[in-house]
Amino acid sequence: MRGFLAVLLVLIDIGALGAAFWLGYVARREVPLFAAPIDPPSLRAYLPVFLIQTATILTVFYFARLYHQRRAASRIDTLYAIAASVSIGVVMSNGIASILLKGTGVGTDYPRQMILYVWLFTLISVTLGREVHRQITVRLRKAGFARDRVLIVGSGEVAQGIVQHIHANPQLGYRIVGVVNGQIGGSVAQVPVIGTAAELSDLIDTYHIDEVIIAQPELQRQELVSLVARCQRGRVSIKIYPDLFSYMAGGMSVDDLGGLPLLSVRDVALRGWKLSLKRGLDIFGAAFGLIMLSPFMLLTAILIKRESPGPVFFVQERMGLDGRPFPMLKFRSMRVDAEKDGPGWTTANDPRVTRIGRWMRRNNWDEIPNLINVLLGHMSLVGPRPEQPHFVQQFREKIPRYMERHREKAGVTGWAQVNGLRGDTSIEERIKYDLWYVENWSFWLDVKIILRTIVQTLTGRSKNAY
Repeated sequence: MRGFLAVLLVLIDIGALGAAFWLGYVARREVPLFAAPIDPPSLRAYLPVFLIQTATILTVFYFARLYHQRRAASRIDTLYAIAASVSIGVVMSNGIASILLKGTGVGTDYPRQMILYVWLFTLISVTLGREVHRQITVRLRKAGFARDRVLIVGSGEVAQGIVQHIHANPQLGYRIVGVVNGQIGGSVAQVPVIGTAAELSDLIDTYHIDEVIIAQPELQRQELVSLVARCQRGRVSIKIYPDLFSYMAGGMSVDDLGGLPLLSVRDVALRGWKLSLKRGLDIFGAAFGLIMLSPFMLLTAILIKRESPGPVFFVQERMGLDGRPFPMLKFRSMRVDAEKDGPGWTTANDPRVTRIGRWMRRNNWDEIPNLINVLLGHMSLVGPRPEQPHFVQQFREKIPRYMERHREKAGVTGWAQVNGLRGDTSIEERIKYDLWYVENWSFWLDVKIILRTIVQTLTGRSKNAY
């Protein structure tokens, strides 16, 4: 089934490239960008160019690992990879075609208007084709097809978490055959233990295992090496849950020290010109958002005043960059006396929330005035969500590295929020996502988080929003 899906993806891409080339030819003839073509050649005359372009783009896709089927690839990351690969492929194919076809009498010139149109339609058609393939794959996996047989090695909380995550996400394409740990018998998250680590090699052969996930971050180096050696049978994939490195948060890379390899697990992502780039995005995004949303903000203010007495805005002290406090603006979504007994987390069906406030919280609309804080420099469009000083003092004493999230400005939205960690959710998990963002910042990551926030808001997919 996996082979079928791989071949299907290539066929869909070829179909998408063919449709894009035909649309580019028609658009150049019917909707010219510059001068209208006089007596344009037939589509058949461009066949050699099309074949060269198709072969070139498919080759670029292959080396860009676009045929390496990732289990949980973001649509935004996929779109970025497609855009880069298509752009490279179109430019390369144009050069290759001009060299191979020059003076041969085969084919014809490739007009610039048509190149531009074909590039645009290729982006659209390949992206749509990939989404079709994605939906087919997800439905097959949910139906029990195209799944890899996997063994989980471990018995602690990490192993239980991985098992539960796989069960909750059948679209990942895993079928858990069993768990391997120190004792035969029993189960881990309702998955039976089918053997011990010493039997791992035989279990891989007996159950025709495709992948082994080692979920024992507490193992010593020699024990881990021994486990990996037992897994090296046939074409089985081996994955290790890096609990220590995941909490360090930084993306790992290999550096060189005079010929000695060093594993870099931590770096400061935001410094120098990157700060200016991020601030430019903040100013542009906040100004554009306030201008475009101002009529709706005025309507919101009127609805808030009609439902309950009190101010339109709710101003609360929060802690941002370097742990400095600042006044954060939000639309008031609760009664005026909501915090008469002290600050507290908002919970599902909280009686303090007004009717209009419940709608605003569910759709993140109460946080729109945060854009004013962004313009003033208190906040950024993307970053760790700011907490009240009362909670910061509690968390900094209980959670390792908590204050490191304050190395960057607080954000209107963040990596934790677009992954469902909002409201009354695990603060420890939220910190892991915040630290990962702080140490892995990129301009594209900010754009991706902003786009995901907008999509989740418009589609009502924001998790734990109340």
